[in-house]
Amino acid sequence: MQSAVTTTALRREFKPRKRGLDPITALDDVSLAVEPGEIHGLLGPNGAGKTTLVKILSTILTPTSGTATVLGHDVVEDPGAVRRVIGLVFGGDRGLYTLLSARHNLEYWAALYGVPSRDTGSRIDALLARVGLTRRADDRVETYSRGMRQRLHLARGLISDPEVLFLDEPTVGLDPVASLEFRQLVMTLREEGKTIFLTTHDMGEAEAICDRVSLIDRGALLATEGPETLGRWITAYERVEARGVTDDAATMVSGLPGVMSTQRLPDGTLRIETAVTGVVRPIMEALLAAGVTELGTRPPSLEEVYLRVFGDRGLQV
Repeated sequence: MQSAVTTTALRREFKPRKRGLDPITALDDVSLAVEPGEIHGLLGPNGAGKTTLVKILSTILTPTSGTATVLGHDVVEDPGAVRRVIGLVFGGDRGLYTLLSARHNLEYWAALYGVPSRDTGSRIDALLARVGLTRRADDRVETYSRGMRQRLHLARGLISDPEVLFLDEPTVGLDPVASLEFRQLVMTLREEGKTIFLTTHDMGEAEAICDRVSLIDRGALLATEGPETLGRWITAYERVEARGVTDDAATMVSGLPGVMSTQRLPDGTLRIETAVTGVVRPIMEALLAAGVTELGTRPPSLEEVYLRVFGDRGLQV
């Protein structure tokens, strides 16, 4: 089966504005394959090269070297064919005309994509209903919340009924409820057979909705993993934080199996770092037995996972 998206030895350099400076490498020898009907996550910190890759795959940028194809169409040699089969959704306000209504925005984009006029009205109505904007369809976008604008972005990305959808940091800045709603919409698109390429720096988001995840940092791919592996990393490096822990109890906890380190924070909270899966519960039980009642868990940050799993090949903080 032909991959929906492929890149081979993809490289992209940017020339600094000041003369005499070396080129900046945004992508370095990136090779990956995204299967049809897959939600594939590109996970990495800010500045890792995620948006640059999406821009190349959506024909906004050209690579310095290497190749990339979408459904067999080369992004350099046949960009028109690529544009006809993809949809693109950026986070934030880019691509929306805030003085226009949602309906008028979609009418404009439908015309740009060449949607037949006889189909435009019904397609827009269906998309507005799908993203929950029917009641606000004729209000100016400037009156929309951030979550509503992001749902409109998704409708815009779907206006041409694309086979491949690129989502670049689609939930950045959204509150938890809006993020959950957006993710649920994305998962229904996979059920319809669409291929989705999602960039994010949120490990929880990647674990929740992606079939596979490629980790990228400093322009280089580090690994491609399934969500179960991300889950193991998250639980392996989960931390416990507790208040009211005596020095004796802290010493006891530091000696438990699987505890990597303990740290007393300025406010008196004891932070307990773990290094293997399955140890959080025994740690919490030991603290409760010692009389501690204020405690909880926190997942590791993306930066911490990169450093723990990949070491010097991962993210620098």
